[in-house]
Amino acid sequence: MKKRLDYILFLAVITLSIFGIIMIYSASSIWADYKFNDSFHYLKYQSIFFFAGVFIMLIVSKIDYKIYYEKANTILLICVILLILVLIPGIGSVRNGSRSWFGIGSLGIQPSEFAKLGMIIFTSKYLTNSNKFLKSYKQGVFPILGILFFLFGLIMLQPDMGTGAILVVSIIALLFVAGVNMKFFIGMGIVGVIGVVILIVIAPYRMDRITSFIDPWSDALGTGFQIIQSLYAIGPGGLLGTGFLNSIQKHFYLPEPQTDFIFSIIAEEFGVVGAFIVVGLFSIILWRGIKIALNSNDQFAKYLCIGMTFQIIFQAIMNLMVVIGMIPVTGVTLPFLSYGGSSLLISMISIGILLNISRSTHINK
Repeated sequence: MKKRLDYILFLAVITLSIFGIIMIYSASSIWADYKFNDSFHYLKYQSIFFFAGVFIMLIVSKIDYKIYYEKANTILLICVILLILVLIPGIGSVRNGSRSWFGIGSLGIQPSEFAKLGMIIFTSKYLTNSNKFLKSYKQGVFPILGILFFLFGLIMLQPDMGTGAILVVSIIALLFVAGVNMKFFIGMGIVGVIGVVILIVIAPYRMDRITSFIDPWSDALGTGFQIIQSLYAIGPGGLLGTGFLNSIQKHFYLPEPQTDFIFSIIAEEFGVVGAFIVVGLFSIILWRGIKIALNSNDQFAKYLCIGMTFQIIFQAIMNLMVVIGMIPVTGVTLPFLSYGGSSLLISMISIGILLNISRSTHINK
């Protein structure tokens, strides 16, 4: 008997995405009118990606997830090729200081977004086949880490530390779920701290971000400008906010608020209530993702569910922590809400895979 769609998960994603489109218009209309003489510019492009994303999500929800197990190696190889091609001048285009885009007219595709999903699929297959070797670092853990850090290196050449961090943490989380010895994670934590220090030393702009995080008012018009303007947006929001379209910070104070800092505008216009609604919808995605994983009898499906769900939620948490000043600026978007076609499409595809896996489980409530 054919199982029904997981409508709770589906509706949570659709609600977040539609709210995202509405808030992208609110956050970007002033800037878009100034830059393109069209206040609906970002709204129109995000709407195109939304309808394309929903269409693809529904198609993916009908494709047997086991095909990703069979094609995992090919998917990862394609991701690697795209990550290499985007680094080549003339093929990849530079935006905001990173050569991480394939430009298609005024649109852009970011291959690192596809690499995040590709690596989750590959790791899920690897862990399914290598469970008995996971107690051996040499046989079980190091091979997958080698592939992981090769991809991380390609992403850092762009450079895109935020996406690279999400990729690494997501795979480490899968290894933790798979039962790798805790001593390994302690070691990885030490290596991670050393690695972050090295990355900061070789790129002074990252040290500026650390400094502005510690004391943004030390350079209020420079490196600390974004986080200060973000806090100025969140502060006046209060319980119910200033009202839709009534944000002050979107008037050229907060740079490009429709992207990384869209949550600031949400908090300003809809207050604590709006912020809690967003967090609540992400909590529903987390709940349904874990529930689908727990109810699946297929080991590959369990890893796939956990990996994709954790990746979406961890990215959301990173974005929210940046916006409220808990961690330095990373350039990470808020899934389903921030302006950006690649992020929205990959998130929709991930949800489509979750929906397909849910059809083979016994949860429809």
